[in-house]
Amino acid sequence: MIIFAKKLYVSLTCQKTSHNFTKIAFKPLQTNLFNIVLISFFLTMGCGNLYSQEIKSKKKPLPAAKQTDKPQIIPNDTIKLDTVRPTKTFLDGKVRYKAKDYAKIDQKRKLITLYNEAELYYKDVELKSGIIVLNYEKDEVYAGRIKDSAGVLVQFPNFKQGESEVQPDSIRFNFKTKKALIYNSRTKQGELNIKAAVTKKENDSVYYLKGARITTAQDIDNPEYYFRTSKIKFVPGKKIVTGLTQMVIADVPTPLALPYGYFPLSQEKSVSGIIIPSYNDSNTRGFSLQNGGYYFALSDNYDLTVLGDYYTNGSYAMRFESAYATRYKYRGNVNIRFENLISSERGYPDYSKQNIYNIQWSHSKDTKSNPNSSFSASVNMGSSKYFKQSINQANVGSNLNNTLSSSISYNKTFNTIPGSRISLSATHQQNTQTEQIQMSLPNLQGSIDRVYPFVGKDGVKKGFIKNINLQYNVTGKNNITTYDSLFFKPQMFRDAQIGMQHSIPISTNFKIFKYFSAGASTNYQETWVTKTIKKGFDESEGKVDDKTVNGFDSYRTYNLSTNLGTTIYGTFNFGEDKRIQSIRHVMRPSLTYSYTPSFDQYYEHYTVDASGKISTDEYSRFANGIYGAPGQSNSNIVGFSLSNTFEAKVRDKDSTKTEPKKIMLLNNLNFNTSYNFSADGKKALAWQPIVVSGGTQFFDNKMNVNFGAVLNPYAIDNAGNVINKYNIDNGGSLFRMTSANLTMNYSFSNKGTGKEKNTQSQRNGGRNDDLFGTNTDLNDSRNSQFANEPERDEDVVSEFFSSKIPWDMTMAYSLTYSNTARENKISGNSIMISANMDITPKWKGGVSTGYDFVQKGVTFTQFRFERDLLSWRMAFNWNPMGPNANWNFFIGIKSGMLSDIKWNKRSTSNR
Repeated sequence: MIIFAKKLYVSLTCQKTSHNFTKIAFKPLQTNLFNIVLISFFLTMGCGNLYSQEIKSKKKPLPAAKQTDKPQIIPNDTIKLDTVRPTKTFLDGKVRYKAKDYAKIDQKRKLITLYNEAELYYKDVELKSGIIVLNYEKDEVYAGRIKDSAGVLVQFPNFKQGESEVQPDSIRFNFKTKKALIYNSRTKQGELNIKAAVTKKENDSVYYLKGARITTAQDIDNPEYYFRTSKIKFVPGKKIVTGLTQMVIADVPTPLALPYGYFPLSQEKSVSGIIIPSYNDSNTRGFSLQNGGYYFALSDNYDLTVLGDYYTNGSYAMRFESAYATRYKYRGNVNIRFENLISSERGYPDYSKQNIYNIQWSHSKDTKSNPNSSFSASVNMGSSKYFKQSINQANVGSNLNNTLSSSISYNKTFNTIPGSRISLSATHQQNTQTEQIQMSLPNLQGSIDRVYPFVGKDGVKKGFIKNINLQYNVTGKNNITTYDSLFFKPQMFRDAQIGMQHSIPISTNFKIFKYFSAGASTNYQETWVTKTIKKGFDESEGKVDDKTVNGFDSYRTYNLSTNLGTTIYGTFNFGEDKRIQSIRHVMRPSLTYSYTPSFDQYYEHYTVDASGKISTDEYSRFANGIYGAPGQSNSNIVGFSLSNTFEAKVRDKDSTKTEPKKIMLLNNLNFNTSYNFSADGKKALAWQPIVVSGGTQFFDNKMNVNFGAVLNPYAIDNAGNVINKYNIDNGGSLFRMTSANLTMNYSFSNKGTGKEKNTQSQRNGGRNDDLFGTNTDLNDSRNSQFANEPERDEDVVSEFFSSKIPWDMTMAYSLTYSNTARENKISGNSIMISANMDITPKWKGGVSTGYDFVQKGVTFTQFRFERDLLSWRMAFNWNPMGPNANWNFFIGIKSGMLSDIKWNKRSTSNR
């Protein structure tokens, strides 16, 4: 077939550096032995295709293709020599390679050598190294390092196949068998770094390692610690199984060893597994195992952690923690904690046993899932003494707080005309000192949007008539007031108060003389209740008896109100050449009037027998109800309020800026009071105290200052009771200041960003800062006591002193003055300070403390320190005084995979 072809071509796809593709032409009659050998070589290498082409005119042989960065594919001619079958190649895919210095082909030894920044690509195999040698006869490739001008070995091989990546000193790989022999390999699997003296790649999914070390340290060649083992079976993305494994810390072998080891490497985000407990001891409860349990990776959307503690005196605790999330729909978490606490030993006088619990639930719904409805929950409820007596929750911020609160709400909007909405909610308030619990379960709120019956077709709402609108609102409540000891007992539900209230407000607004905004409204309200009272004199008991009457009852009320307000602007100019160019004062006075008639038809008389004298008194059967009783007397109240803001225009220090800078001098200064024309001076006084409040910010809004005072125009008698006589007529001043308060909060740092909020402490009921210490949950001491900060650049040399040392400080000052009954004293005066600083790049320290100037003593104090040991963390905190005095020391590995390798020692507080 070759003899009859007028010209023979060999199409080459050999790719050197710039991937040359060339056609070489031979005349069959002139083909010599060298040409036959050369053609056979290319066919054997699989780099060419043999075909012929009819010659219609004499042409010179095709020149070599121009070298380019991208391969140039030359299409085959239309006539092929179908009878010529090419030799089967050893590679069934394209091989691409390049090198910076050279790519040399040794035909005799069947080698292709790539030198300096060599790269080779074949199917899913990527190989980069200083030198690469491809033996196309044995189907093997070798890669290793090269020496630089200083004689240092550089350009380590990087072998990548699929998702597996290895950085060895040298490697041999066979393309046919997929086996490899790797020396001093380095690979990363999740959080684990693995180095082995010799690695044998059995196939795509199994590796055998000899003389290996496993660590989570970043520096695999000089780790702070590692697990040394003689042999490993390694399945990428699945597992690591080792033989005898010994822990080595700072190159010092430890007695910690296991006959075998298993490290799961699941590609899933989390896997189920045992949580190893930590050992501890207590003077009151004996030895203990804490925080042991099991983690259930139930699915990608939710999980479950079960933890438990056990003390040798019989005390135990259980905790269930679950987090759940569905993208674009909702997310949340649930924590349920229960503890059975036993103190001392049975038979001793200080023996006690009690059960405490705490339930926390947080849920939020993504608004994108359904814009017409929402559901949210923030629950923190349980035993009032939980945070004070828990043996596993060291959270001083929650311990010092006196209130637990919860709320669950569902809102739904209906796209009707007019629009309507409904809301269902449940609330919970719990005082941890009195142990009183107030719940409202459920709450119903519904409303229909405002309707403007006098608006024309043009939809313009202008004037008194067209702005008249009405609305319908409905609320329903089921209030429960109980105590911790009666929670979820029958008496708790017997004392529930149930009621519903309907209201139809009608209002309008309009302008008067262009600059005054006026409004008028009336409100009709109907109240339904299921419980009322009946008072009467019980002759057998000799006292007035209150009887609860179960059954439906209702009453109706209405009221009228008007309001008038405006805004007044005033500017004080000092000149553009002054530092302070002008001050702007904005006043918003408001005058209101409300009238509520007497609803004495809902009041009854009852007989009181006192010392043989018959007398009567009035009461309302709706008293003590969920919505209270309607008013018995007329109410004609005129209210006055004035709000002020002060703003300055200041010339900027930067001379390049032409516009002045605006500074808020006083964010608000408010005055509120009212006068009741119907007050008789006995049951009620005409003037209400003037309430003054204000606030401002300083130092680039870093310091918040708020103040307030109550000014009473009436005097008091010798018993401290307010009398119907003006204080100035009693020989005093115009107003008597009965109380005042001042609070200042200042947070500043040199980090440039705000401090991370202590969200868990706030969720438990405490503060969202660290003024009462950090929220250290002993369930997971691997978390830092300090806010998460970006890692420092290790290459930057730190000087002995540097003004760029990160630090932050939070201060809070509170001052309270009381003079309700002529006590004229400072009832509260305290300061709290919290400061954190990076003492060195690896050491962090912090302190939270305060001083009470009234009690003349130091308030809660906590010292905390932390050392970053690269892949380890060491932490210590100490509360030196008070009933919560305790200390805690922790050292452990940061990695979540090896979080059970830790040592935690702490004392118990004096609670």
